[in-house]
Amino acid sequence: MSDLRLVELSAATIVAVNNMSLKPGQEEFLSPVSYGVAATVVNPQTTWQRVVLDGDDVVGFVSANFDPDFPQEHFRSVLWRINVDADDQGRGVGRFAVDGLLAEARARGVKSINVIYEAGEGGPEAFFTRVGFTPVGETEYGEVIAEIGV
Repeated sequence: MSDLRLVELSAATIVAVNNMSLKPGQEEFLSPVSYGVAATVVNPQTTWQRVVLDGDDVVGFVSANFDPDFPQEHFRSVLWRINVDADDQGRGVGRFAVDGLLAEARARGVKSINVIYEAGEGGPEAFFTRVGFTPVGETEYGEVIAEIGV
């Protein structure tokens, strides 16, 4: 893991990102990666997407949005998606990606980042809690809104 680094999502890495595997049961909490990648096309000025490389291997993907003018406050700085390949989960790749996101937020002068997720057994809540997110509310659809200070 000593060779982890974040790079911008590119044509050279997008296929590997789309082919990352999930552990059984995780698919119910995560839409296909291509949905997250599409956000770049829709909001290229506010979307931040990075790939986590271990050497030359794609092991993770993180996507966020920074839009200080968004009408709903919890969407102004939000972690949209984080994926770690099934074989690489549990070795700090996700924490590394979140740390990179927090560094980007600090550089932009953002004070906190939100994440929105569906609670449930096998879902991402334990991960988000471990890396420092704290539940602060819920969406109109019952999803958890959690926040981490930058």
